[in-house]
Amino acid sequence: MKFDSNKSFAKKEDIKDQLKHFREKFYIPKNKNKENLIYFCGNSLGLQPKAVPEVLKKELEVWQEKGVLGQEDRWINYHERLTNSSASVVGAKASEVVIMNALTVNIHLLLVSFYRPKKNRYKIIIEKGAFPSDQYAVESQLEFHGYDKKDALIEIEPIKGKEVIDDEEILNILKKNGSETALIYLGGINYFSGQLFDMKSITKSAKKYGVTVGFNLAHCAGNVELFLHKWGVDFASWCTYKYLCAGPGSPSGIFVHENHHNWTGPRFTGWWGHNKKDRFEMPLKFNPIKTAEGWQISNAPIMGMAPLIASMNLYDSASMEKVRKKGIRLTAYLEFLLNTFLPEIIIVTPEKKGSQISIKVKNGKSLFNDIIQKGLICDWREPNVIRLAPHPLFNSYEEVYRAIMLIKSVYK
Repeated sequence: MKFDSNKSFAKKEDIKDQLKHFREKFYIPKNKNKENLIYFCGNSLGLQPKAVPEVLKKELEVWQEKGVLGQEDRWINYHERLTNSSASVVGAKASEVVIMNALTVNIHLLLVSFYRPKKNRYKIIIEKGAFPSDQYAVESQLEFHGYDKKDALIEIEPIKGKEVIDDEEILNILKKNGSETALIYLGGINYFSGQLFDMKSITKSAKKYGVTVGFNLAHCAGNVELFLHKWGVDFASWCTYKYLCAGPGSPSGIFVHENHHNWTGPRFTGWWGHNKKDRFEMPLKFNPIKTAEGWQISNAPIMGMAPLIASMNLYDSASMEKVRKKGIRLTAYLEFLLNTFLPEIIIVTPEKKGSQISIKVKNGKSLFNDIIQKGLICDWREPNVIRLAPHPLFNSYEEVYRAIMLIKSVYK
């Protein structure tokens, strides 16, 4: 990719940008002088689509005017309005996805089914320093099954002298431990470094050794193109409040490959996963829906799902292909400017990444506080990393340029 370090280059890129009109569909936070902040925190909480108040108002009106009658008229199948959009975002068949619960709840529900330890095959592979949603959940599942994590947990870490994990190292770990491993469960993108793992190769290799494959896609969904069905991933879950811009605490999504839809193994069951034809007859015996919906526990959180519908409408219109294409270029431009104007700063994030650059700097916390005060909203991760994540739907190339100039102005 060819870039120029002049501000005029950024303006020209914005003129050519096929997704530039999406920015006006979001509320941009402002400072006390009513000036737009530079918001590079879509990897933590996406901005609010302007359509959200109206979709929420609609559900409040239905509740106000119809009360319980709104259930049959509108809400029973409400979650199905998100099925096709969600399937498109993660590269799945419609039958393989459902929106439900919160992320860590879904991780546990999926692990109950897909972590099936046996006498000689009980280990779990994760990345060292995984996000707590994964770390805590996996460790507690091991304890629940009576295993000591010192024996049963294999944590992949970067080799000495490197910041990130080589994909080849993951494949080597699988080769070495495949016969004893029940499950490999990774974040598709490492939240700390921003590294995008080669999920296709990891899945292919794991299957060769009979290992079940799961991914936490919290930093992938709405960020990078995914092809979960085609890759043969067994299960996955993701949140919707980051790149998907559905608001704080918005419900999570799950993927269960169609190969598992006639599931006879363990799972925690609830009435909303029961066959739709006689669900409301309250039968005594659970009869699961033969899709990912069979893993549902409770009925849909309507007020949480409404903002997600607003944001997914934007993704339907933009397409993940175009979002990813801009994300690659926008992030590459950010990296180019960092290298050009701030060569002293260490870029942690490798070439394979989503729309995030993690940087290490001397006096990092002080720099972070300074740039926040100056109007660049990003985030800090202990012990020494600032994460910068321009979002393809609401950030511009000119903002990337301004962000680097802002960092440069306060960097000591």
